[in-house]
Amino acid sequence: MIKNKGGKTLFSGSEEANIGSVAPLAARMRPRKIDEFVGQRHFLGPDKLLTRMLDADRLSSLIFYGPPGVGKTSLAAIIANYTKAEFYYLSAPAASVKDIRQIIECARSRLAVDKTRTVLFIDEIHRFNRAQQDVLLDDVEAGVLILIGATTENPFFSINSPLISRSTVFHFEPLKQEDILQLLKMAIDDSERGLGKLDIEADQKALNFLAVMCDGDARKALTALEVGVLSQGSRKPNVKIKFNLEVATESIQQKTINYNGTGDTHYDLASALQKSMRGSDPDATVYWLARMLTGGEDTRFIARRIAICAAEDVGNADPMATVLAAAALQISEFVGLPEAQLVLAQAALYIACAPKSNAAACAVWSAMSDVKQQPTIQVPKHLKDSHYAAAKKMGFGADYKYPHNFEDGFVPQEYLPAKVKKKYYMPKDIGCEKNIKSYLQKLKRLLQNSKPVEKNVLEKDR
Repeated sequence: MIKNKGGKTLFSGSEEANIGSVAPLAARMRPRKIDEFVGQRHFLGPDKLLTRMLDADRLSSLIFYGPPGVGKTSLAAIIANYTKAEFYYLSAPAASVKDIRQIIECARSRLAVDKTRTVLFIDEIHRFNRAQQDVLLDDVEAGVLILIGATTENPFFSINSPLISRSTVFHFEPLKQEDILQLLKMAIDDSERGLGKLDIEADQKALNFLAVMCDGDARKALTALEVGVLSQGSRKPNVKIKFNLEVATESIQQKTINYNGTGDTHYDLASALQKSMRGSDPDATVYWLARMLTGGEDTRFIARRIAICAAEDVGNADPMATVLAAAALQISEFVGLPEAQLVLAQAALYIACAPKSNAAACAVWSAMSDVKQQPTIQVPKHLKDSHYAAAKKMGFGADYKYPHNFEDGFVPQEYLPAKVKKKYYMPKDIGCEKNIKSYLQKLKRLLQNSKPVEKNVLEKDR
């Protein structure tokens, strides 16, 4: 039987069978029991947590989190068959608070009458707003309702913290190539739900191609297989169907790239790009850059990350890195894609290969911390602005020494009060910063060992 949101029967068994017969291959091949489920062995293998929970029929609320086509809904359907509890299904985009409240009332009545618990599976639970999620809290906590939520978004950002704390989160990984191959072969051989009634000759290269191009999404692979097989079967009845590499290529067109411009992949790939540049790995850098570009990431976002890395991780060890990053930002805006990938790659690779120093970044971080947390330092009188009449009357700037009037363009004077003076910038012995460090050491020696003499005094002596 098929039930709606409220649990009422919509179709009889024969009607349900007719509807199921026209379902896509990916829907027909959903596993019916644990033994048929493929992948996610990190939590569903022998003696793993979820397996033990199902065997004991001791379910708590669950959150299934992962990309599309990796078995979240299929596993929920398996749980529906395993548990003795009443099972309800809701699709978050189509559901309302009224639907939730109706199921909760049924769950309370059922629990009170015959102690039967209720499982509510909510697909795309991240599409529920905060108010809709809050409706679930009390009954999930009290155990009246066992919630199973499926989401492609990071639940720690998209689902209320109180609901997360009442649930066990299971992270679904993209299926491995061997898992996809297993599913494809099962679909070809299965005469009840799959394509087993057809005379199919499947080339291993074609199946391998689908396993790679679907990028861990079983639904994509099975859909491509069905398209490739049925498109031939309808034209040539009673003839062997050859599913070769050419047919597979036509069926899937291009590789599926799982990329969410506002979700985990967005931030994870940005992190990988910046850490690869910082880690001086040009090959990893250009790969993660390509992943972001292929996924449709905004070139301005990529350019910003490159510019930040240039300033933070290269800094004065190679000031040209910041110049290139700024140029890449401007040029990529000017030319757009696909040519923007060239200047972004050039800048990113330059930064990856440049000497690294975060001394400038550490200096400003430390200074910012002191400004926010320590007593505010007032500007010394001799450093204050003296370009107005009243300033001279108050003695602002009167004792300031102009460094260019002295030998070596340097003169000792107080720029920070001595009692609070702190060393913020500590250049490293690498790249251009080595020269900066050497120059600062020279100034320190001049400060310690010599008495600065004004240039005009020297000229008079001559």
